Amino acid sequence: MNHFPKLLSSQIGFDVAQTMLEGFNRHYHVFREAAVRAKTLFEASDWHALQKLARDRIASYDDRVDECVQRLEDEYDAENIDDEIWQQIKLHYIGLLTNHLQPECAETFFNSVCCKILHRSYFNNDFIFVRPVISTEYLENDEPAAKPTYRAYYPGKDGLAATLERIVTNFQLERPFENLERDVACVIDTIHEIYGPFSEAFNFQVHVLSSLFFRNKAAYIIGRIINGELLLPFAVPIRHTRQGLLALDTVLLKREQLQIIFSFSHSYFLVDMDVPSAYVDFLGTLMPGKPKAEIYTSVGLQKQGKNLFYRDLLKHLSHSSDHFIIAPGIKGLVMTVFTLPSFPYVFKVIKDTFPPPKDTTREKIQEKYLLVKRHDRLGRMADTLEYSSVALPLARLDDSLVRELEKEVPSMIEYEGDCLVIRHLYIERRMVPLNLFLQHGTEADIEHAIKEYGDAIKELMQANIFPGDMLYKNFGVTRHGRVVFYDYDEIEYLTDCNVRHVPQAHNDEDELSAEPWYAVGPHDIFPETYGTFLLGDPTVREYFMRHHADFFDPALWQKHKELLLKGELPDFFPYDQGVRFCKRYPERFGQRDHPSGEADGRPHRANAV
Repeated sequence: MNHFPKLLSSQIGFDVAQTMLEGFNRHYHVFREAAVRAKTLFEASDWHALQKLARDRIASYDDRVDECVQRLEDEYDAENIDDEIWQQIKLHYIGLLTNHLQPECAETFFNSVCCKILHRSYFNNDFIFVRPVISTEYLENDEPAAKPTYRAYYPGKDGLAATLERIVTNFQLERPFENLERDVACVIDTIHEIYGPFSEAFNFQVHVLSSLFFRNKAAYIIGRIINGELLLPFAVPIRHTRQGLLALDTVLLKREQLQIIFSFSHSYFLVDMDVPSAYVDFLGTLMPGKPKAEIYTSVGLQKQGKNLFYRDLLKHLSHSSDHFIIAPGIKGLVMTVFTLPSFPYVFKVIKDTFPPPKDTTREKIQEKYLLVKRHDRLGRMADTLEYSSVALPLARLDDSLVRELEKEVPSMIEYEGDCLVIRHLYIERRMVPLNLFLQHGTEADIEHAIKEYGDAIKELMQANIFPGDMLYKNFGVTRHGRVVFYDYDEIEYLTDCNVRHVPQAHNDEDELSAEPWYAVGPHDIFPETYGTFLLGDPTVREYFMRHHADFFDPALWQKHKELLLKGELPDFFPYDQGVRFCKRYPERFGQRDHPSGEADGRPHRANAV
């Protein structure tokens, strides 16, 4: 028997595997370069460039996958590679990952490339990584010059204050601090106020991740304090003062605070990680119970997070027996939404047709969701996971849901064996719809939710987002009590909107008419009219007018639009501003010392130093 063809096919398998790994390495190099660049832009306070960098990095993964697919097509005619060679490609790829520092992400990249080339029937077979093959447990870069995942500090010798100062200065930020001694004293006093004075145990130490986490106008130091059996997570945001110096803005010491800054409603951090699995493991000790999928996503590896999420879903399905059902709440005009009660997510499929007054297309809706994915979400817009060709077991689908899908999205479903395959869907964290929360909440709940709703809209304005449809049913309440927007089919940039006053009526008939007596352009918005559908409930009206009476004044909306057109970006805080050091210890901060925007309550111009 002539073995030459087998030898040749083995060489092809190795070459293809090598090409795919080169494609991943190129992607991860670009990913790390973005984090290094973020540090430079943060120091220069070039906020617009930092925003653009974050947007571009999200798109770069798909660009690298497409590059790799094109190379495989050009050099190896990849679509016509037979099954035997694909099996060899995977085996060679596994061998190449033996000493790799990002093997789990490289496996996901392999899957992405394969799914671009192979038919869906291959998605769950031996040609892709359905489960991880290379272990990341205890993975570290052992090279002498490599930066460790985290650094350990021992305050017993020099004291906690000197240790904390050394932690900050070890990040080697070129811009000087305004008063680091003052800020460190605030950190220590806050720790003692929250946890009380504690005696130092024999193992007293501080662990700090070696890279800063960049997002918006802040750089975060992330770490943990270990003292006896006590483990205290912490995050310290560094911000610019109005004088262009640096300051520690606060210290976040509660797990809930860290869970919020790493939540699905915030944009992804820019962070340089040599061994991402080690960072994720460290963060998991600070936020126990938070899925690894969400942590990978929050540090910018959203494709890895998406891959892990799908594995979590499959595992959950194998260990549960409840049925997918139509999601509770008012049905939307654009999406069919369903959920699995035992799994905290909703599944959204774009309908085939949209009744009036909706005037849109599937392509436009997908563009809106992509806009949100790449935009700064500020903790006020839910992130979505987008999937193609998702197979769900028919036995787990409620009959009424199947009928709903057959009626509303027939072009998006097909039956394959004992599964229903959905060609395209979005998956989001499940929240309590705000309209239901207001119906069933106590007065305190209603007041909190209405204040949160108004704050959310105002923050979205500042981020150049006009929600479009602002009905309460399009917002959700998270488990942390934050109000988050999640319906994006009518979203627009505020700078594209024409903010208008309602023209005066000519007569009584005009005012009583069901239709407006004035011309309305496609981008015209009339804030004075929003009370009609927001203030119907007397209790809601009372709290809305108490906290957000200016909401219906076109001047508020126009002011934010004008600031955006001038290039000004406000400061956003993913934590209560009351915990900021300038608020907690005002006597230590003179008027000029308040970090960015606090001296006169106005945002400072982007790029100002």
